[in-house]
Amino acid sequence: MPTAPPLPLSTPSRNLVRLTLVRGITWTGFLIATIVGVELLHFEIEVAAVIGVIVCMGLVNLFTWWRLGRQWAVSHTEYVLHLLADTIGLTLLFYLTGGSSNPFINYYLVPVTIAAATLPWRYAWIIASAAMGSYTLLMWVYHPVPQFAHYYDAVGVNLHILGMWINFGLSAGLVTFFIYKMAHALRSRERALSQTREAALRNEQIVAVATQAAGTAHELGTPLSTMAVLLSEMREDAKNDPALIEDIELLRRQVDVCKSRLRHLVESTDRRRMAEPEVCDAREWLQGVVQRWLVLRPDVSHRLEIAEQRGTPWLKVDTTLDQAITNLLNNAADANPDDVSIRLDWNDEEAIIDIRDHGPGVSLDIADQLGETFVSTKSKGLGIGLFLTHATINRFGGGVSLYNHPDGGTLTEVILPHSEP
Repeated sequence: MPTAPPLPLSTPSRNLVRLTLVRGITWTGFLIATIVGVELLHFEIEVAAVIGVIVCMGLVNLFTWWRLGRQWAVSHTEYVLHLLADTIGLTLLFYLTGGSSNPFINYYLVPVTIAAATLPWRYAWIIASAAMGSYTLLMWVYHPVPQFAHYYDAVGVNLHILGMWINFGLSAGLVTFFIYKMAHALRSRERALSQTREAALRNEQIVAVATQAAGTAHELGTPLSTMAVLLSEMREDAKNDPALIEDIELLRRQVDVCKSRLRHLVESTDRRRMAEPEVCDAREWLQGVVQRWLVLRPDVSHRLEIAEQRGTPWLKVDTTLDQAITNLLNNAADANPDDVSIRLDWNDEEAIIDIRDHGPGVSLDIADQLGETFVSTKSKGLGIGLFLTHATINRFGGGVSLYNHPDGGTLTEVILPHSEP
């Protein structure tokens, strides 16, 4: 039986891989520097303790490599803990090798820079604060190394060490602020580009569907006209059979309905192209949409609930948004026509429409693809309706989410932004 392929590395996972490589190189360098300092420069340090700190950090790195081989997601909290472990390791090493007089003390800027470039704002400042606090402590508490010693004046404060401390504080603050801002701007730009690419792809698919629909509507006109002519002839031939005439009349009415719908499709498309969305009260608009939907689905039992909130939920709407909500209502009715629950709620920024059915729910295999590609929850569905619904609501600045309700069935949540009346 083939084994499952490994999960692709997320951005935090890749960052942890890079941190592990940096840590391995860094502490290998510290080990070499310690050997050179003791053997060639005759530093007076606690060699066993220094080697012990380096070995402990090596074990941390080995554990991190083992952890990266597991199918566990790397969170920001875990990444911060790794950077804090590096900061603690540096603090112990610098404590044993001269404290703030150690020429490598500014290496604290490395975890600060990494945190600023990869972590959210508050986490970046946690690492910067930990590094600054450790540096400050090492100005007073450390194991002196004569080769790093400076001469102190009568006040007891070495101006060189004090200047290094002030320089580090300014550098850490500026690095954290500016690198975080630049990294945040780059991430925002990447998200915007990704959303633009997705919107362009979605628009291409919509245009393709619309073009196909227009061609299909044109092609259907001829067979429908032929069917109307044939039905008229059949009606003349069946004058003496009332039952057959009744069936023919039913077919004729159905053909007329199809022709009427095709004409309406073309006419409404021209009107929609020129029309601007109107701003209306979401309560009145939703009630109207539900009433028109019930005419099409008289077999459905429903419950419409409108929250008692202060203020008026103003929304931009047009016929395409009406059709999008109708599609979602039809999906709920197709899943189970009994007790379809519809609820409208709102806050200062958006209106929320919840549609809940008591059907079988949504399969987890296709839940993330619904509305993005032509995937349907119905055995014979094409997925076009849900795709167009997502596209329409996204065009109005909103979004659609589908969830499996804890008590059974599917909960569809539509979020639309408020508009100025």
